[in-house]
Amino acid sequence: MNVESFNLDHRTVAAPYIRLADRKVLPAGDVLSKFDVRFTQPNKGHLEMPVVHSLEHMFAEHSRNHSSQVIDFSPMGCQTGFYLILEGDWEPEAVMGLVQETLEDITTATEVPAANEVQCGWGANHTLEGAQEAARTFLAARDGWSQVTA
Repeated sequence: MNVESFNLDHRTVAAPYIRLADRKVLPAGDVLSKFDVRFTQPNKGHLEMPVVHSLEHMFAEHSRNHSSQVIDFSPMGCQTGFYLILEGDWEPEAVMGLVQETLEDITTATEVPAANEVQCGWGANHTLEGAQEAARTFLAARDGWSQVTA
């Protein structure tokens, strides 16, 4: 299939993990690296939408304090994780460092950035506490982030 994740057997992965999903060289020679940042076990668990929404806002904001190469942090429709797209040819260990620093920031944040009607399309659909709990859970499994399958 054309979509990389559709070719991944979701029954064989063991979340949480961080996995290089794709690397693209653009026509001008620029490189994009796309990582699967999986928070919950596919088809066994998921993040509630206010948690997904808040993690998206918080990671998008806080990650840019650690790297100017962050292009996007997008939620998966299945609500099990996110795609992190970075400019450049990133190795998984460097991405894990960026993710760790960002999630540590989230655990100590006092608000969800742009969680209001002016800056967000559904400003009431957020939970700081839920996002922080998901970040702490992901951080607690740090030693296993590079192991994608059981």
